[in-house]
Amino acid sequence: MLHLSETEKRVLVDESQPALAMAMRILVATAEILGASRLIAVASAHIDGCLYLGDSGVFFAEKLVQLGGRVAIPATLNVGALDLIHPHLVQAGTHHRSMAKRQMQAYLDLGCQASWTCAPYQTGHRPGLGENVAWGESNAVVFANSVLGARTNRYGDLLDICLALSGRAPYTGLHRPENRHANLVIDLSGLPGALKSSESFFPVLGSWLGRHAGASVPALTGFEAPVAEDHLKALGAGAASTGAVGMFHIVGQTPEAATLADALGGNPCAETLKPTLQDFRRERDRLSQQTGSQLDCVALGSPHFSYAETRALLTTLAGRSSRVPFYVCTNRFVLHKLEQEGLLEALARAGIELVIDTCVAVAPILRGKGGVMMTNSAKFAHYGPGNTGYQSVFGSLADCVDSAVSGKITRNPGLWQDQ
Repeated sequence: MLHLSETEKRVLVDESQPALAMAMRILVATAEILGASRLIAVASAHIDGCLYLGDSGVFFAEKLVQLGGRVAIPATLNVGALDLIHPHLVQAGTHHRSMAKRQMQAYLDLGCQASWTCAPYQTGHRPGLGENVAWGESNAVVFANSVLGARTNRYGDLLDICLALSGRAPYTGLHRPENRHANLVIDLSGLPGALKSSESFFPVLGSWLGRHAGASVPALTGFEAPVAEDHLKALGAGAASTGAVGMFHIVGQTPEAATLADALGGNPCAETLKPTLQDFRRERDRLSQQTGSQLDCVALGSPHFSYAETRALLTTLAGRSSRVPFYVCTNRFVLHKLEQEGLLEALARAGIELVIDTCVAVAPILRGKGGVMMTNSAKFAHYGPGNTGYQSVFGSLADCVDSAVSGKITRNPGLWQDQ
């Protein structure tokens, strides 16, 4: 049974703060459905509900604004449905553009920060170890829980802004310490070390993990070297796309898994999986819906490309240019750094189109009604066909660049071959 504090009870019926009262009523009803015993304070929020998916979402946000709503905690915003810096990129009708812009503006009016990124953790929004937060956007949730050691559930659209207005969340799920312990072990010790340190392995590992872990909390063992932050990002995004993974541990690296015993919380492990190289080759191939050489575009940046990833792209291009449309989705923070470093011209010469504030999977940016899109993102490969009408082909960053330069799909099997 849900127990509210006297302050929380007063907020529910406070006619002087109608937006807050409305948000609290929605929060309380949700907490009761989830079986929470109480609400807890949260220190920040990341809002996924700013993406236009229909007029009702716009009206909901605008209603909160009309009622005088204001976030009670720092709140960043996920991608919107428009690139506000390059508006010509989004091929949408007048109504779609108008409503999408109204929705984005409403969240700004509620006091949220104009971050417009699915990777807020790489733009300065990094909650601390053990800190309770209220985040939406699946990859951000996994990263916050796993890599930062913050505590959040996956909060959906509309509920997320209610938590931000109230500064409260239901005490359930991954907010509770006992639910953060691993209940599945993934032993990667049998895989080649070179593959486990390669950029293309982690999206595939994430995609495989989501299919096999579901909503479990897995602990991964067998990494000999530290895993880079962008690789952790790709792993979490893949796992949250093909499954419902909200947290993972990498033993010896992530903050709540100094040892396997720590990751398990002292509990016996119910199951251990030891996937093979062949398992991951099959998963890699599953991320491609096309086996020919046709290539109509390349799309990178789901989650949003970091500054380091963009520099790696320029290095891989090595002065070459793309023969097909080549989109890189990123955020204003990275755009500003690239501008400061004088790198925008080099990207433009290479035929790279930067997409800011949104991404090709959620906004109508890709040209035509179908084709073949190559990507190094498991999330793009998973959602791309349904969201864009394009078939996806997965490859490494080098594969994507070489294919773009040649104008047809080429992939080097490299580290994926039997050793």
